[in-house]
Amino acid sequence: MPNWKEVLDEIRDYKIRHQNEADGAINTVRREYVQELSDYTGRNIIAYYSGFLSMPRISGTEIRDEDKNGFMMAVHNLDRERGLDLILHTPGGDIAATESIVHYLRAMFGLNMRVIVPQIAMSSGTMIACACDRIYMGKHSNLGPIDPQINGIPAQGVLEEFRQAYNEITADPQKAYIWQPILDKYAPTFLSQCENAVNWAKSFAYDELRKGMFRNTKNKDDKINKIIEELTDYRGNMAHNKHLPPESCEKIGLKIKRIENDSRLQDLVLTVHHCYMHSISNTAAMKMIENHNGIGVMRQQVESSDN
Repeated sequence: MPNWKEVLDEIRDYKIRHQNEADGAINTVRREYVQELSDYTGRNIIAYYSGFLSMPRISGTEIRDEDKNGFMMAVHNLDRERGLDLILHTPGGDIAATESIVHYLRAMFGLNMRVIVPQIAMSSGTMIACACDRIYMGKHSNLGPIDPQINGIPAQGVLEEFRQAYNEITADPQKAYIWQPILDKYAPTFLSQCENAVNWAKSFAYDELRKGMFRNTKNKDDKINKIIEELTDYRGNMAHNKHLPPESCEKIGLKIKRIENDSRLQDLVLTVHHCYMHSISNTAAMKMIENHNGIGVMRQQVESSDN
């Protein structure tokens, strides 16, 4: 299978050979390889790609409610008995939207879902991965912590900071003067918002792991609780954007399949990934949701287009 440069060369070669279809070269090459991956696995493929790496501060690259429309379009007319392989590349996003999308995909495919992470699935993307039966990762793949953020502020960090302030002021009331500038920044109900967000993230991930990946596992509660504790460990992970490689994911207990163990699968997954990255960079797409039949949606910064 071609690498990143060879995929680009193939797209350029297609443009030269099909002058009348030059604008469709990227789409044609990409869809051929996604179909080839589906043919090899015998399963439905839906690719969910965000342009967050090339547009890191653009709103719309995150998981949001409008993404469900793209998934609905991609799921339509698929043979659901074939299950779903979800190729996931995302920085994460809104937990309510994530929960809604997971519930929809479960309604369509039941528990027959696997996720493939060719590079990065962070935060709520990791939650989606936890809702699948297996997580396929390579040496280059990463998941991330699922501790929730509220307006970019780590909810668990706020709660720990408040507890620290409470303990220090209780022990020495004079320290109230030191903590007051920080505590004054907390809006009413902000602490309860943080607490609710943390509990929501934990309970959602716990429920999905229990009904999916660990449904047939003995002592599942202990194993799932360890995973949740590790993925929401604000101090241990040190940053919300910490990249967790497959060996770290295996260590905490997630069921990881290494794509390197199947050279054909590895080649196809990486080639498909290169195709989507070229598509995003050449079209300025914020979001691409597409099935192996080439049906889906591409959302650009200014407008969206249906495929």
